[in-house]
Formats: sequence, structure tokens, C-alpha cells
Amino acid sequence: MTHTEAPGLLLRNVRPYGEGDPVDVLIRDGLIAAIGADAGAAAPTDTEVHDLGGSVLLPGFVDLHTHLREPGREDTETIASGSAAAALGGYTAVFAMANTQPPQDNQTVTDSVWRIGQEVGLCAVHPVGAVTVGLKGEQLTEMGQMAAGAAGVRVFSDDGMCVYDPLIMRRALEYSAGLGVLIAQHAEEPRLTKGAVAHEGPTAARLGLTGWPRSAEESIVARDAILARDAGARVHICHASTTGTVELLKWAKDQGISISAEVTPHHLLLDDSKLETYDGVYRVNPPLREAKDARALRAALVSGVIDCVATDHAPHAAQEKCCEFAAARPGMLGLETALPIVAALLVETGDMTWRDLARVMSVRPAEIAGLTDQGRPIEVGEPANLAVVDPDSSWTVIGDELASLSANTPYEGMTFSARVVGTIYRGRVTTRNGEVIA
Repeated sequence: MTHTEAPGLLLRNVRPYGEGDPVDVLIRDGLIAAIGADAGAAAPTDTEVHDLGGSVLLPGFVDLHTHLREPGREDTETIASGSAAAALGGYTAVFAMANTQPPQDNQTVTDSVWRIGQEVGLCAVHPVGAVTVGLKGEQLTEMGQMAAGAAGVRVFSDDGMCVYDPLIMRRALEYSAGLGVLIAQHAEEPRLTKGAVAHEGPTAARLGLTGWPRSAEESIVARDAILARDAGARVHICHASTTGTVELLKWAKDQGISISAEVTPHHLLLDDSKLETYDGVYRVNPPLREAKDARALRAALVSGVIDCVATDHAPHAAQEKCCEFAAARPGMLGLETALPIVAALLVETGDMTWRDLARVMSVRPAEIAGLTDQGRPIEVGEPANLAVVDPDSSWTVIGDELASLSANTPYEGMTFSARVVGTIYRGRVTTRNGEVIA
């Protein structure tokens, strides 16, 4: 059954965007009703009150790239467990990728995912429709049907597979322009990555791992920017990972091409030096690149050349990671650790403010996906989809303690300063102090 909104909620001593002195925020009927030192004066007697001790209040985060594995691999994640992980990470909306079993390539499956997400009620779960039938890259799906269904699908992607045929991609972009939806591309020229498991460079060569060249990503980014230009369509680049991709994005945006891009926390923080252990937890697609790529990605996120952060949360069973590196399934958990990583890399260093972080984790992804109820300003009358962050809540990542059914985190044992200590979705508290509120 769908959760209803709380009758009233008062957040005491919070700092919107981490700015100024703490204030109180009153929430009623799922909306922000008052902000200020006297916001609680008009609160009904049955209002739920939380004193948050000066924590930072941000718009709830939006993840354009989440793998929830349901239907088909409920042993690794479900919509319920993934929603819990999302809520604990401060997310109030996630986009569930199409590479499920069966894939989300028709209205029946996308509407089913949407309805289950509604029943769980911890965050908005938006199914991503497949671009091609079976993610095979050969025949376009009925995007119009999925867009018109109960799920109102607005983002389409074959993520996990690249739409590598330029004619198919051109047609997809043309149809998407007419429907007003977005194509999100997994940029990988498959003929350049056959058998590849690690970034093509000195580390892979020394370790005897088959290399994955930057050009496999960059050639598709360049091609799709040009295709989008000619189709008058929007294109979104999933998990940008190279310095060259950053340069191409800047070029395309300077030409007025409607292109956007995301970067993952792991590509911002980690590099291919982690592969020295041959630990399968570090295998990911695209692979961890060199340190200079991570620096370029961070700078591009700060400048706006890369629009937003997306987790590419990818749960895997233990046996799919605890094996020979080349046999490990690519992917990492990301929902509960995204905020701490971005805060550590960019806010604590002074490269970004909390308002800037809200832009890349909430405002821009909501705009890119066309969500009107997410990524909104913290102002009276706006939807109460919010994340509460304690910037001084030191905690250590332990995979087995995360909400996901899987434990494949590359941050095991790492300590971060900032943490989400509360999430409000549609005016209702969904998590508090690391616990999901049923």
C-alpha cells in the first residue's frame, strides 16, 4: 500500500544549504509551510518534532543511474532494499536501469517496477526504459508506450550495453525528440573493448590485464554529440570517465549541442592503482582510470562541464566478486556512500559549497530527467523532499552493514566525515540516524 504524507513535521535547528544560522522548517501536507526562527509557532500540537542540532538541510538527492536488479536478480537487490539504501543515502528519487531479467523494454515491466516502488514508498522509483528490444541494439522499443504508461518513463538507456549502431542511435534520438524524453548512452565502442577488464595503461600492462582504451568511450561520446545535434535531440552520457570525454563535452556544449553528462563517485575518488590487489571489487564498467582522469572529472564537475553525480549503484553477489579479477562482474555499491565521497572531495576542500553540491546531486539531475517535484529550492510552498546532512559525523564504511542485499563496496574500511542523518520524502521521515523508518 502506498504511504501517505505525515500530517505535520517540524525540523528544528537546521541550516538550509549550510548557510547562515540554524532555523526551523515546518512541513505540512507534504510541502514546506514555514521557514524561520518562529516557524514552529503555527505548528499543530500533533506535529512530529526533530531537533537536528545545526545540521545541513539540502534538497533530496536524485540518482539518474541505479541498478535495483528487480525483476530477475532479487538475490542481489530488490526495489525494497535498493529504496532503503537510497533513502539512507539521502535520495528521494532514483532511476532504475533497464538491464533487469527480463529487461525493462516494454510497458508491462516498466509499469510493474513503478508500482512496486510506489508501494515501498521510501523514494520515487522511476524505471528507465530500454532503447532497444532485449538491449541487443537491433530494434527500437516502443518508447511511446512506456512514456504513456503508468510509469511515465522519461529516460531510456541500454546501460550495460552501448547503442553502438549509429543508425539505430540516430533513430532513437529522432524519436526521443518527438516524445520529449531523454536517451542516456553507455558510451563504449564494443569492438575496442573485447575482453577488456581494466584501463589501458601502465598498470594493466604490468598486471597482465587486458586494456580498455579511453578511445572506446570518447569515440561514442563524439559520435553521439554529432547525432544529437543533427536530430535536434538531447543526449545524456552515462558515467563519464576520461579526460578526453571532458574535453569533448566542453566542445559539444560550446557548439550549443543539447548534451549532459554524469560522473560516479568511484571515478571521482578511485583510480587504477587499486587494481594492484587483483580484488574483483574494483572491477567496474567503465574501468577505474588514471589519477589524472579523476582530477579532470572533479574539475569538470565543479565547472559544470559535467552536470551531475550519479551512483551507478550495482549490487553483485559475493561469488560474482570473490573470484579471478577478469571473471568478476563489473559494478560497485554507491547509494549510501555518494554524499560522503562528494563532500570529502569537493566541499571539505573548499572547491564546492553545500549549495553547489545540491546542484550536482539534486537540482541538475532533476532538471535533466524532467522531474518537477524534485531538486526544488528549500522555500515555502515547495515539495518537502529533503536530505539532512551532518558534516561532522565520522563513520567507517562496512559493506555488511549497508542496506543493500549485496556488500560489494570498494570503500570497505574507509572513514568519511559527512553523513546523511535523515531523509524526508513527500513530507514524511523515511530515515533517521542510519535507520529506515517503516
